[in-house]
Amino acid sequence: MGKKLYIQTLGCAMNERDSAHIIAELQEKEHYFLTQNPKEADLILINTCSVREKPEKKLFSEIGQYAKLKKQDAKIGVCGCTASHLGDVILKRSKSVDFVLGARNVSKISQIIHQKRVAWVDIDYDDSAYVFSQNPNSTLKGMINISIGCDKKCTYCIVPHTRGNEISIPAALILDEAKRMVGDGVKEILLLGQNVNNYGKRFSNEHRAINFTQLLNEISQINGLERIRFTSPHPLHMDDDFISEFARNPKICKSIHMPLQSGSNAILQKMRRGYTKEWFLNRIEKMRSLIPCLSVGTDIIVGFPTESEEDFLDTLDMLEKVRFDTLYSFIYSSRPHTQAQKWLEEDKSVKLVDEEVAKERLMLLKERHKEILTEDNFKQIGKIHSILFESFDEENLLLEGRSDTNKLVRVKAGRNLVGEICKVKISQIKGAQLLGELI
Repeated sequence: MGKKLYIQTLGCAMNERDSAHIIAELQEKEHYFLTQNPKEADLILINTCSVREKPEKKLFSEIGQYAKLKKQDAKIGVCGCTASHLGDVILKRSKSVDFVLGARNVSKISQIIHQKRVAWVDIDYDDSAYVFSQNPNSTLKGMINISIGCDKKCTYCIVPHTRGNEISIPAALILDEAKRMVGDGVKEILLLGQNVNNYGKRFSNEHRAINFTQLLNEISQINGLERIRFTSPHPLHMDDDFISEFARNPKICKSIHMPLQSGSNAILQKMRRGYTKEWFLNRIEKMRSLIPCLSVGTDIIVGFPTESEEDFLDTLDMLEKVRFDTLYSFIYSSRPHTQAQKWLEEDKSVKLVDEEVAKERLMLLKERHKEILTEDNFKQIGKIHSILFESFDEENLLLEGRSDTNKLVRVKAGRNLVGEICKVKISQIKGAQLLGELI
């Protein structure tokens, strides 16, 4: 029997992809296989997130729990973004941790597991041309990193400090991985990057010049690939060429996640987002003129330092104008190594929004968004969607999948159609789910 690996993944899709790389590397090079039971694991890994303060604080509690239940000789490793910016601090605070591996150092996993009490967290390390081991397990959906790091200097964000400067992965590697995935049965590929549509601005070595729009076009030409999604594009880089390709290419799903962060121009400027609410709306309006069924998701931070009631009302106004299909909203969380935290520490005129006020604003935002979802979902009744079915409940004869516009749809069916794309007419609404009938 081989050694057993247990991995807990926290955070975003980038972390999920990093975990997949870690698993594949350890399976192929160190003969580990996955277990869902940490008590029987020879290696326990926590792949961490540091975008907000709460998950970071939770880390040491998680380490303590694993230390109590692990086998005597089992190792504990901490990976990901929190590993990147805390580094040796984790080792000092927890004697149970054997090693710390930063988010920019994932390709070193098969080396560091043989070390004791070390932290490798070089955010300048470049593995953009590294060919990771492949996990042969066939799934309907696959994820591919097209860039690593971030060059933006958003004043609230710790990511540039944990993942380093932005470097694009060579197009040849991306296309090869996409073709391999499709050969293994993948129907839909999600392209990942902190700012995916900034792709091609910098490579670590001489590589073919190519931008994100061209990359989308080339990936779409792979035979057998049905769908392409990507996250997250930056509103600043949504030029007309990209929008044209996005609209006309049938393989690109007509669902887009555009992080707004705030509807106030004053706050957007303090966040250093590089665009105005007018630009954001212009891009939405242009896309919807070409794609009437477009689904739009976003991220919003409430309670950013100095946010006034008027600033928040501007955000609510953007919610009304755009009517986002998905919304990830949070109260501002002060993060180390960010300009916003520096302002709070050094400039007495910059103050946090009162916690209760911030909580009330978040509640108002979420409640109104929930109302909008309900209103817009009822408009879906009678409409026809193409659904890629992802699961089948044999007991209840229910198929579940997502539309091209990323809506979750369930269908009563007498047969398993997982992996197929079928036309479905929406007949009922149940919460965020749409219920339909096969055509």
